[in-house]
Amino acid sequence: MRNLKLLKSLCNAELSHSAGSPLCVAVRSDTDSLLLASEFSIIEFDPRTGQVVNDVSLTEEGYMPDDGSGKLVGIQELAELESVCVATATGDVILYNLTTNEVECVGSVESGLTSMSWSPDEELVALTTGQQTVIMMTKEFEPITEVGIHQDDFGEGKFITVGWGKKETQFHGSEGKQAAQKKMLPAMAWDDRRPRVSWRGDGQLFAVSAVCPQTGARRVRVWSREGVLQATSESLNGLEQALCWRPSGSLIACTQRHPNKHSVVFMEKNGLLHGDFTLPCSRDQAKVKELLWNSDSTVLLVWLEDVHSGADGHISTERKLWAVGNYHWYLKQSLAFGRDPQRAPACVHWDPQRPLRLHVVTRGWASLTYDWGWATDRSTGLDASDNANVAVIDGDKILVTTFRQGVVPPPMCSYELQLTSPVNLVTFLCQTQKSNHLAAMTADGQISVFGPGRSPSSPHRLFVSAPSVPGLPVAPLAIRQLLWLKEDLLLGLSAGTLPSSSTLLFLSPVAVDGVVTGMAYSFQSRTVALQLEDGQTRRLIWGDGLRIHGTAFQMVVLDANRVLGLVCVCQLASNVSSFVVHEDFLLVTTHAHTCRCLLLGTLTVKGLQEALGSDGGQNDETLRRVERGSKIVTVVTQDTRLILQMPRGNLETVHHRALVLAQLRKQLDCLKFRDAFECMRKLRINLNFMYDHNPKVFLENVETFITQLNSINHINLFLTELREEDTTGTMYPRPLNVPGPSPMTRAKKLDVVCDAFRHTMESMDPDKYCLSILTSHVKKTVPELEIALQKVHDLRGKTAAGVVGAEEALKYLLFLVNVNDLYDHSLGTYDFDLVLMVAEKSQKDPKEYLPFLNKLKTLEPNYQRYSIDKHLKRYSKALLHLSKCGEEHFPEALGLVREQKLFSEALELYPAHSPHYKALSCAYAEHLVAQQQPEQAGLLLWRCGEPGRALQAFVSASSWRHALCVAQQVPLPPDQLSLLARDMAGSRLIDQRRYAEGALLLDQYAKDCEEAISALIKGAVWEEALRLVTFASHTSFLENNTALFGRHRNRLSVVLELKEKARLDMLDEDGPDCPDAELYSEASSVMSNSKHSSSISRISSRSSKNRRKAERKKWSLKEGSPLEDVALLHALADIIGTVDKIRGGELHSLLKALVLFQYDRLAQKLQLAYEEALLMMEAAIPEVWSDGGPPSQTPVTGPDSTANSITASLQNQARPTSLPLPGQCSSSRASAESPYPWR
Repeated sequence: MRNLKLLKSLCNAELSHSAGSPLCVAVRSDTDSLLLASEFSIIEFDPRTGQVVNDVSLTEEGYMPDDGSGKLVGIQELAELESVCVATATGDVILYNLTTNEVECVGSVESGLTSMSWSPDEELVALTTGQQTVIMMTKEFEPITEVGIHQDDFGEGKFITVGWGKKETQFHGSEGKQAAQKKMLPAMAWDDRRPRVSWRGDGQLFAVSAVCPQTGARRVRVWSREGVLQATSESLNGLEQALCWRPSGSLIACTQRHPNKHSVVFMEKNGLLHGDFTLPCSRDQAKVKELLWNSDSTVLLVWLEDVHSGADGHISTERKLWAVGNYHWYLKQSLAFGRDPQRAPACVHWDPQRPLRLHVVTRGWASLTYDWGWATDRSTGLDASDNANVAVIDGDKILVTTFRQGVVPPPMCSYELQLTSPVNLVTFLCQTQKSNHLAAMTADGQISVFGPGRSPSSPHRLFVSAPSVPGLPVAPLAIRQLLWLKEDLLLGLSAGTLPSSSTLLFLSPVAVDGVVTGMAYSFQSRTVALQLEDGQTRRLIWGDGLRIHGTAFQMVVLDANRVLGLVCVCQLASNVSSFVVHEDFLLVTTHAHTCRCLLLGTLTVKGLQEALGSDGGQNDETLRRVERGSKIVTVVTQDTRLILQMPRGNLETVHHRALVLAQLRKQLDCLKFRDAFECMRKLRINLNFMYDHNPKVFLENVETFITQLNSINHINLFLTELREEDTTGTMYPRPLNVPGPSPMTRAKKLDVVCDAFRHTMESMDPDKYCLSILTSHVKKTVPELEIALQKVHDLRGKTAAGVVGAEEALKYLLFLVNVNDLYDHSLGTYDFDLVLMVAEKSQKDPKEYLPFLNKLKTLEPNYQRYSIDKHLKRYSKALLHLSKCGEEHFPEALGLVREQKLFSEALELYPAHSPHYKALSCAYAEHLVAQQQPEQAGLLLWRCGEPGRALQAFVSASSWRHALCVAQQVPLPPDQLSLLARDMAGSRLIDQRRYAEGALLLDQYAKDCEEAISALIKGAVWEEALRLVTFASHTSFLENNTALFGRHRNRLSVVLELKEKARLDMLDEDGPDCPDAELYSEASSVMSNSKHSSSISRISSRSSKNRRKAERKKWSLKEGSPLEDVALLHALADIIGTVDKIRGGELHSLLKALVLFQYDRLAQKLQLAYEEALLMMEAAIPEVWSDGGPPSQTPVTGPDSTANSITASLQNQARPTSLPLPGQCSSSRASAESPYPWR
């Protein structure tokens, strides 16, 4: 729905002195200058400066005759060779070097040339000769092939015949059988009979239109790049000389005269027709001289001339520009050159670099250059009275679509405006409340103004005028742009007196220094902005006089590729395909197939660049993906509808998220809840946004919300859509620099909103809003189904008009809640009438629930409720009701408590000193013990009067303080108390590395100072150990070990004597010569080994530490045990090692500390006791170990070790030595090792 807007036009008449007439034209790509060829010379002309750059004669070298009778058939600029190639009708191919100005004839054809056409890549050239042949040559002018134009064969693309008969016998539609028998008519009389050659855009194929010698009619043939015929068109009557292959490669454009119309027809590369459109002229009125596609295949130029001359003997010439959209061809521009022969176009050429630039050279050597651009002519009103009009030019009609009333896909429209001449310019009135007025300028220079009629689809013409402006150029499209400022004020734009100037037609002409390419009007400042060719902007101010201000007044967007700001003039983005300013937003579509909606109030240059260059986040409301190639048509004012047009021409209406949210925020701020609600329903916006936008304002206006909606269904829909999520932080984040409302309390959103709605509706009309009140109960965080069911039950007796019945309310509840859940909650109300009412609406079988309900009715009320709650798995309530059922149900209650672990709830239901409380406490304690919480269990047992069990719990928890308190409360005898303390210290506290606490128990309760000191030393609690060593009996440790050593030695001698005696008795019975003695010995060895092997196999997977533990268990000190001797040996070795170990570390440090604190006597006593212990053990070593010494600290033990091997391993250990005593410095060992000089 775009029109061609003339941005710039240049008119130069500086070549009027040139001889001859222009025959052909080309464009030099590097300098944009025109290359003109006439009967006498080749001229290079710069249309921007009006200067002739080069002028080379063709007559001086004899290439053209001096009398001007020569003809040129083609011209081509060769950029790679920096030359111009010209072909003459006499057969010469001339190459003119633009750098050296040398002219050279590179080839000649005796039969003459009728046309020359170069491939788009300038690698090949096709020449048609006077002998009706085609010569293919390279760019070095080396011949490739020469073939005849007229060939009998169809070509390589010949169709396959499936045997369906001849063409004469097929159906021909309304024309009848005569269509197959009609003869071919010859070409038109005005046809020049010259072949026409046109290349496809990729240079792989070219088409040749030539007159067939047999029929005299034209046919089109398609040839390959190698000169091989591909296809031949079917015979078409009335086919004319014009031929042009669309650069995109899809269609070949030709013209054809039908009996009742004149058409432009399109052929495919196989020669078959594929679409057409009718020219706005009668069959015999005009002839089509040429067809020209622009370089991007968007515009087709049709060069028309009158067939018959007028009364003055001259003919009229027109150039018409056509564009296609949605398979409809629109006539966008008409250039009427009149009947003056000097103004008639001699040659026309599209610029190869700029697709919408057209070069026209007239017979009078005037050069016209037109630069068009695509623009959408839309109304620009700011209020709801604007119909969002879009006007589309189509010849002498204006197709107007009012998008506020509806979207009409092109080529259809809301209404048409018929004019007498083709339309070139359309503009809407830039005035509030009258933005639907339209003005149009036709090709004959008249301006027609239309205003709205009784309906938007029936406008009426207000007036028609032909502006008379002095000095206005006589060239076509003299007024290239039009802006309607007021009802009686139009602003026009035309070319200036100089090529680099423009003229504003505003009551009186106003000169502008620069070429103006665009105009825009601002409603806010009521000023006009002018955009110049170089990107600068000017502001037009009128009042007493007209003046041009040099700086833009606000952000002005005038070009599809540039956005011009207030401060600087720079290119911000180059990937913009279309744009529109809508209220406070700038909407932009990009070549990345996105649509950006940016807030103008906070938009900066950097922000715009970042926005257009980013991909956007997941919930970025400013970004929307659109279809590839989409462009903006318009935006409906004070609405969210954005109209996009796809490349194929169809329309699509989208509601951009940023526009929708901006409108919703305005509506919510103005408390227009109904409008916002309808918009959100239609556009699928989450209804939570109504609350999340401003929770405080919403809660203060709940009654307004309910009153505006005035619909139970809408209120219910809103309540059911509520979620805890804050949509302004997730789905619809607020725009940057837009402050949000003050934060609300942390209460749950569902509960707050539902409670507010329920209280408001109950105060307004509880009967009318009954269903909504039920919804507010159900949608809370914890659904209040029991309350909702009770309200449904209360409705059973109400039958007034306008009151919702119980049946309807129940059906609605079943819509919101699962029927099984609702049945369970109704059962939880203990109201069997309500249960039956719900059950009847469910799919349950009465045989299932009626017996169950009848059984419940027979039970005692409390036990009945207990049964219901247990069935519903509401065990806390079930326990409450069961506790009221009496003593006989306490075991059942206790079982329920154990099963569901309701100990805390149960203890609150019974008195503290009751037997039930004690039983529950004991059960709770058992549960805590099972849960590895024995200390809490002990506290419960102690509190309920179970000290024995509490003591066990505290001991298992290593809570020694509580355990000792309970033990004294029992009370325990002193010896048992001492044993308890020793057990807790040794097996629990010390194992848990709580050495200080274990030592405290051993010292104060077990009265074992030595073990306490050992525990403290093991735990490195040196200060406390020093205190106990200082004030306790320091010799008791040595005395105990000495006494224990003596007992073990005496017992070892007894055990050895008994074993020796048993061995001798066995020998006396069997005798040394007993033959079975050796057998028994071997058998016993085998059995012993088998025992060991089986033992080894059982514990093979154990670790070395576990194996050592298992071996030690066999060494029992119990009298009469099998390995008692081994155990005694190990015990004696351990005592020796323990006594010897304290000599170098602990005893040495202790003696130093005693001496330091002047405990000399105590130190001497300690050292004497240690000396006596060492002497006693040294004396016993020969007796215990006959080999001479005790085992080492790591004796060789194991399943194969014996007492002898163990004693032998002890021989390598050094014997213990004593510390020197005071006064015994002469002692052999002690004096040498004494660290103190005792006197």
